[in-house]
Amino acid sequence: MRASIITYILVFSIHMTFGQEGKKDPTRYLGEEQPGLSPKLFAPGIVSAQNRFEYGSTFSPDGKEFFYAVNVGQKPEIHVMKFENNIWTKPVMLIGHEQYGYNDPFLSPDGKRLFFISDRALDGKSAKKDIDIWYVQRTKSGWSEPVNAGREINTDKNEYYISFTKNGTMYFSSNGGTNAETDKNYDVRSSEFTNGRFQPSKKLSQAINTEHYEADVFISPDERYIIFCSERPGGKGKGDLYISYKNSNDEWAPAKIMDAGISTGGYEFCPFVTSDGKYFFFSRDGDIYWVSAEVLQKFR
Repeated sequence: MRASIITYILVFSIHMTFGQEGKKDPTRYLGEEQPGLSPKLFAPGIVSAQNRFEYGSTFSPDGKEFFYAVNVGQKPEIHVMKFENNIWTKPVMLIGHEQYGYNDPFLSPDGKRLFFISDRALDGKSAKKDIDIWYVQRTKSGWSEPVNAGREINTDKNEYYISFTKNGTMYFSSNGGTNAETDKNYDVRSSEFTNGRFQPSKKLSQAINTEHYEADVFISPDERYIIFCSERPGGKGKGDLYISYKNSNDEWAPAKIMDAGISTGGYEFCPFVTSDGKYFFFSRDGDIYWVSAEVLQKFR
């Protein structure tokens, strides 16, 4: 009897997963045809355009805003689309500059701050500097001017990509503290948000970090799994996506490469899972892809 119930549950789960493939919801995901367990190009011709480099995509928690980065003239800027008046607006530039680059957008858990990375000078006028994490604040009239995330996060080297747990802990990567010989060694770090401030960041364990490049980290809101890009040896391409789940001791298990059609001979980076837990987005060689988040269960 128990075996029959388990079989029924598995069959029902598979049916529900694949039953969504190919469906469209005009109010969600730009009205695109939803994928199954094989990654597919997201919004071809609208977001993922030919002869253009797009990456770093993220939806707002309510699914009504879509942010992503686009290289324009070899310089990145952040674009946005919104669901307004029952339609999705055309992409428009949200943050850009003739001198500085802006990319890797990610909203804070309350949706009030949009974080990103930039080589912007601290005064917003001087020559470009190293890459820091910044944010803009929502206001009644739009978004504020960029604000630097502060010395608890940023170093005199580079900080990349941002994601958050539901309690506000920031995960990101940095090559701070490296020298000329080791500056390609980016590590994943985390910083708790306490009393309205980010605390000094901590490097994650060797289950995640190696002496090679680890960056572009997505943390699940409940902090139970983490996905990141690495250029470590033994991968499938120049950059691959890896995933780690926390074990019974609440420690990160050694990260596994995400194969199953995710990591290929190309360069995969910028992972993101939608707030409803249904879809996994990532970038590959300058285009944005999405796939059912059920694929993540293969790596437990």
